Amino acid sequence: MAGKKIMVVDDEKDIRDTVKDLLLDNDFEVETAENGKDLLKKLQKTKPDLIILDILMPGLTTYEILSKIKEKKIKTPIIFLTVVRFAEQTRNIITDNMIDYIEKPFDNKDLIKRVKNALM
Repeated sequence: MAGKKIMVVDDEKDIRDTVKDLLLDNDFEVETAENGKDLLKKLQKTKPDLIILDILMPGLTTYEILSKIKEKKIKTPIIFLTVVRFAEQTRNIITDNMIDYIEKPFDNKDLIKRVKNALM
């Protein structure tokens, strides 16, 4: 998996840094974005192999972010991060790009396992 690029998007710096450090320790390349607007701007310049996307962030809603990704025909797989039960909040934002979700707080080994599975 070395060399695979992952974009970590979370408005909470502590979460963003924790996930970034965990991925770097497992030989992934990592770029971060602090919100949906930042993500969309960075996707114009970089093509990650996977996006890890927090669902609840200020600014653009997850639905708006996913709509813009779809408009741009970006097919990058997405793993959602969430602090609440997945089905309760995301009924209307399921997308073809979504391949998994991880509830916060997450287990570090589980996150890495899911990332590796997503990149196979």
